[in-house]
Formats: sequence, C-alpha cells, structure tokens
Amino acid sequence: MTFEFFLCIATLFLIAGMGAPIAYAIIVSAFVYLIAAGQSIGVAGKVLMDGLYQSFILLAVPLFIVAANIMNAGTVSDRLLRFCVALVGRFKGGLGHVNVVASLVFSGMSGSAVADAAGVGKIVIDMMIKSGHYTRGYAAAITAASATIGPIIPPSIPMVLYALVSNTSIGYLFLGGILPGLLMGVVLMAMNFWLSHRRGFGTEEPIPLSEIPQVTIRAFPALMMPAILLYGIYGGVTTPTEAAAVAAFYALVLAAVFYRSLSLRGFYEILVSSARSSASIGLVIGGALILNYIVASENIPGRVAEALVGLDISPLVFLLGVNLLILVLGCILDASTIILVIIPLFLPSCRDLGIDLVHFGVVAIVNCMIGLITPPYGILLFVINAVTRIPLSEIIREIWLFLAVLIFALMLLILFPGITLWLPRTMGYAG
Repeated sequence: MTFEFFLCIATLFLIAGMGAPIAYAIIVSAFVYLIAAGQSIGVAGKVLMDGLYQSFILLAVPLFIVAANIMNAGTVSDRLLRFCVALVGRFKGGLGHVNVVASLVFSGMSGSAVADAAGVGKIVIDMMIKSGHYTRGYAAAITAASATIGPIIPPSIPMVLYALVSNTSIGYLFLGGILPGLLMGVVLMAMNFWLSHRRGFGTEEPIPLSEIPQVTIRAFPALMMPAILLYGIYGGVTTPTEAAAVAAFYALVLAAVFYRSLSLRGFYEILVSSARSSASIGLVIGGALILNYIVASENIPGRVAEALVGLDISPLVFLLGVNLLILVLGCILDASTIILVIIPLFLPSCRDLGIDLVHFGVVAIVNCMIGLITPPYGILLFVINAVTRIPLSEIIREIWLFLAVLIFALMLLILFPGITLWLPRTMGYAG
C-alpha cells in the first residue's frame, strides 16, 4: 500500500467519522489521493464521465425510484394492503403477516428498502398500533425487518449497482433474487407466528371469503407490474433499463388514469422527491467510480486475490469470511457504499475460486440489507423512527429476533447456492 493510498483511506474514515455524508467523504478522499500522487484533478472528471457513458443501466435507478414513489401515492398502496389483509390477515398475528406480505408485494415495484419502510411500512405500523394487539416497538421492528426484502425481489436498485461493478447480467441477478426474497419472507412470518402465540397477540377480524375476489380484482392491475417488468426482460422485449422506463410509465398510468389517485401537484412532488433520492445515490456512484479507479491503480483487488490464493482457502470459507466482514461493515456503512467500494475488491478472488458471481452478488446484497437493520447504524431503524416518532430504544429492543432469523436465511443461501441459482439456470443461465 502506497502512502498516497493510505492518505486516501485515512481521509475517508476521518471525514465519515465526523458525520459528513459518505458520498462527500469518498469524493474528498479521492481528490486527496490524486493531489498527493501528483495526478491532475481532471482525471476524476474523465473517470466519472467514462463510467457514466459506459453504464447505460444506471438510468434504471431513477426510473425505479419514480415508479416506487408513484405506487406509494394515492390509493394504489391502500388497494394492495387490502389485498394482503384478505390473504393472510385471518391468521394468528395477522397484521404482522400482512406487514411481511405487503413488503413482498411492494418489493416487486420499488426496489428500495427505504421506500418500502417510509411508504407502505408507515401505513401498516399505524394499522398494527391501532388494532391494540401489538406494541409500537414490535410493529416498527417487523416493518424494518420486512423492508429488507424490498431490494431482493426484482426490481432492485442495489442489484443494478452490483451489475455495474461486476459486469454481471442484471436479468439473471433479478431472477436469482426471487427465491431468496421469498425465503426471507417465510422466516420472518414464522418468527411472527411464534411470537404471536407466545405473547398472545390477538387475531384480526377476517375479511369474508365472499369479498376476496372483489378485493383481488381491485388490486390486480397493481399486482401485474412485477409480471410486466419480468416478462419485458426475460421475454426479450426490453432491456432492464427500458423495463424500468416501462415500469415508471405503467405506474403513472395506473395511478393517474386507472385509479385516478394522482393529481398534477402530487406528480410534481413525486418528481422532486425522486430527483433528490436519485441525486443522493448519484453522488455515491460518482465518488465510487473515482475511488474504484484509484483502487484499480493500486492493484488492490489483485493483491487481495493473490493473498487469498496463497492461503489455499476454500470457496465456502471465503464466502463465510467475506459475509462476516460485510455484516460488520453494514453496522457502520450504507449498502450503496459497500456494493460500490468494498465488494469489487473481492470479485477477482471469486473468479479465481470458482464462485458464481450471481450467487455471490445476491448473497452480498441480502447481507447488505440485513445491515440496514443492524444497530448502531441501521438506517431503516432511523427512517422508521423519523416517520413514526417511535423511540429507537423500543425498536432496537424488538429487532434482535428478526435479525437472527434473517441471518439464518443468509446462512442457508451461502450453504445452498441452488436456492439462488435454480431460477436463473432454469431460464438458461450457464453459470
């Protein structure tokens, strides 16, 4: 490691430790490296522009954000929640199950854990508290845990970012996330069922079976969005970026024309909010592109690969070690930073050890999502605290059991790659 690179890393941790946004910390530390190494600042601009022009898939990020915000507006989310209540609300711990199923449904529309938690998550928390059967902390904790499913089932913004740094097929990544996302939903519902019996949570008033067809018909157009998205990609009709544009347009038509729940003012506010979210992610991406150039210049991935090969480490031990590292880093770093800066360091080693990059990517992203609810950083905990005013102490007290079952699901994904790779291989993936 050169002195310039050490100075870069020290600057990064110093600025981030002072509480500055991670995007600013990455950009400033990259500039410090370029200045210390005697390189022109213009190199940063060239690397940034080359990265953006060669990454058409990045356009999918703001389009998925727009689609998610539109689907969270108006009566679309209400109709989908009504459908979820009809489906699982009649069982013990009903609204807890509704919470998880709602995340599974909305994950097929947003691709963002924060969007799920701040949007439909807030509505379900209010429903759970008003029912009188659940404590505030429990409602918030299961909402945070279930929101982690959002970026696993397609569409997924983190998977788009991983495809950017790994040059992996975004289509096969999307397919690879479906079964892991469902597995996460199953373990969360199992934990909710066990806790509901142990704590004596009440059962909700079931929706009559005769009303279920009508509720389903009302929600059906919104439920079709993931199907349209996946058919567009795997049917060869659209690229993933074009599919994101179709998803955004479909969401707009659905909310404004079909459901008539979106006004011009509301649409303007959605565009402004989406632009802000896209800009914040864009800053991280821009900084990561420059930092990755520095990391490549220092040959850090090659050195990591050589060190691991020298240790004669097995693929399973490597996967366990990397995932333990990601789990720890998830406590202090956001998912975008881990995906764009940390994960690329291990990709050459994955190739050398014969680890499938689709499997590695899905497992790493699941791990990053678990980091979103891991104290002390746990950004989803802060998001839910901000939108509901439920004290963080109450949320953290209830989060541990849900965190434990999600880590159990992660271990299953590491030990059994077929869970992730079965669907991609069914659709022709040769990995």
